[in-house]
Amino acid sequence: MKTAAVATALGLTGEPSFSQAKEEYDLAVISGEPIAATKKALEVMGGLSRFVKKGARVLLKPNMSFATPPERASTTHPLVVATVAQACIDAGAQQVLVVDHTLHRPELCLERTGIREACKPIKGCHVLSVQERKFFKETKVPQGKVLDRVEVVKEVLEGYVLINLPVAKSHSTTGVSLGLKGLMGLILDRESFHSQYNINEAIADLATVIKPHLTVLDATRALASGGPGGPGDVKKPNLVIAGVDPVAVDAYGVSVVPWYGQHVKARQVEHLLIAHKRGIGKIDIDDLKILREKA
Repeated sequence: MKTAAVATALGLTGEPSFSQAKEEYDLAVISGEPIAATKKALEVMGGLSRFVKKGARVLLKPNMSFATPPERASTTHPLVVATVAQACIDAGAQQVLVVDHTLHRPELCLERTGIREACKPIKGCHVLSVQERKFFKETKVPQGKVLDRVEVVKEVLEGYVLINLPVAKSHSTTGVSLGLKGLMGLILDRESFHSQYNINEAIADLATVIKPHLTVLDATRALASGGPGGPGDVKKPNLVIAGVDPVAVDAYGVSVVPWYGQHVKARQVEHLLIAHKRGIGKIDIDDLKILREKA
């Protein structure tokens, strides 16, 4: 989508910030087109002014690791990212950084995912791929079972409001890649999770030090097989799922499509079960207060 069309679609002519929701929900599950569904999901969660105060600096973490177009479903839909970025600015953020440690060549990822183009008209928003060590800072993992320390994107440790914007997709190692798995895009040594550690324990360890203020899961498309990069079987749940509890968002995300042709329960996803058992979040969606609506 071209810049002018994105600007019009997002309503960049001074759209008011979202109003405070009257009732609190654990999850918003909204069906519809990417912009409308994302806006509604944010509204249900209380509006971004609940998380982003005037003058705040915001770090958005989409999945843009692969140099593939949105229809491949291996990266976050650009209009979901741009809608959240614009909402941050509307809430008074002074700066919005859209960041991922990409796996494919950075320039190609920023271009082919459509995320840079979609965010281009948003003043104060910058889309970046971070590769070099200078962008990361080492931190201890006090509750780690396999990780003692890890190098993470500096802004995570410097008071930025962190909003995770994963895409719903399958993964050859972890079964699915949703919000918690997506946090690996904020560390320097991604390969170590695959080669040095039990990846499921390491993902749970990482979730004890990288704690998003909000997770907005893009399930407008879902890569049901062939993940994480595809090509594979692309389903279209046309959903956006938002919540403060990262495990709960992922648990719902597991339910939206069959993965590799099989219906899977959240407790069957090892890293989610580990995270739940460690108290990082709730895994049983039947126990959650969920608003399901059409945008």
